[in-house]
Amino acid sequence: MADNQINTKDFIIGTLVGSFVGAATALLLAPKSGKELRGDLNDGAIQVKNRATELAGTAQEKGVELKDKAYSTTSDLTKRAVDATSDLSKTVANKSQELTENVKKKTVDLKGAVEDKLNDAQDKAEDLKDAAEDKLDDTKNKASDLKDEVSDKIEDVKKETADKKAETEETVSKKAAEVKKETKQAANEVKKEANKKS
Repeated sequence: MADNQINTKDFIIGTLVGSFVGAATALLLAPKSGKELRGDLNDGAIQVKNRATELAGTAQEKGVELKDKAYSTTSDLTKRAVDATSDLSKTVANKSQELTENVKKKTVDLKGAVEDKLNDAQDKAEDLKDAAEDKLDDTKNKASDLKDEVSDKIEDVKKETADKKAETEETVSKKAAEVKKETKQAANEVKKEANKKS
């Protein structure tokens, strides 16, 4: 924006100086009387003054238009970036909550299944107490295997949850980078338009 003001200012100064030099040269080289020369000089000065006023007004209007457009575009892009980030944050929170609930449900289900199997094994052991020593050892082995299996499944679910969380965070990071890139490109386009207009 400062470059535009400097360019406009330099243009106006150059126009004024050029007008003065051209008018003075034309008047000094023209074969006229002093009175006519003074009249021509006054007319030339008035024309230069009017032209300078017009150019200054035009430059000021264009500067205000470019400033307003840049502000509007920047505000819109900032709002879009904030909205996109907010949506992504909500999505991540919802996915995390869903995964946590799934893990809790699976853990409760598996725990219930293990408890049911252990209760069944204990009931059978009591009913077959006399002949159950061999079967009791077998049931304990099965229970241990089930416990290991449950532990393995819980670890699998934890790993799956961590992978999903990492994947979601990566998606959020990529989306934020894309929004930032779009914002930067839009700002550069606004600068290019402003430079073209000045």
